[in-house]
Amino acid sequence: MKNLALFILTLLVFVGCNGQDSKPKSINIKPKNNRKMELATIGGGCFWCVESCFNMLKGVESVTSGYSGGHKDNPTYEEVCTGETGHAEVVQIKFDPSIISFSKLLEVFWFLHNPTTLNRQGNDIGTQYRSVIFYHSEQQKQDAEISLKNSEAKQEWEGKYVTEIVPFEKFWAAETYHQGYYNANPTQPYCSAVVGPKIQKFKKHFGALDMLKSE
Repeated sequence: MKNLALFILTLLVFVGCNGQDSKPKSINIKPKNNRKMELATIGGGCFWCVESCFNMLKGVESVTSGYSGGHKDNPTYEEVCTGETGHAEVVQIKFDPSIISFSKLLEVFWFLHNPTTLNRQGNDIGTQYRSVIFYHSEQQKQDAEISLKNSEAKQEWEGKYVTEIVPFEKFWAAETYHQGYYNANPTQPYCSAVVGPKIQKFKKHFGALDMLKSE
């Protein structure tokens, strides 16, 4: 009897393991976030001034301060400040074009600096402070050219624009202490006198347009 009972139990287990209930069940796996991010690389004077502002925009994932447009690999801040490396201080912006377009970023760009002063922003003088757009695609080039003409036609700044529109080649991230510099050093003299007022003006203008992330 024990053997018969054991045989019947084994048979039931076998049928259960190979029956309909044993078929693999579908598992609902959420798809990965496949947002297509893009890059924008622009220079509008001291990168401390513009990094914080671009970071506040909806659709912007990250902003990195750095150097582009020069002839020296891995330049240091001190080397760039001499104006001899050919680099401009820039920010590289990683953004979601489904939320904010490249053209919208350029509207912010024109707002944040004076594109009519050659190699100068305020008291910051030198080629490293030049107004420049390093385009990553032909579409960005076209958008930049159109945006410049539109801003100039609206006379958002008085005078002829001197902004360079050139192809992107390389980007070198600036030293760690430059990243998020204003947030870490708001009372530093330059930050309190120059960066802070610019940020307040930016927040007032683009906050009214509902383009800023919620704080």
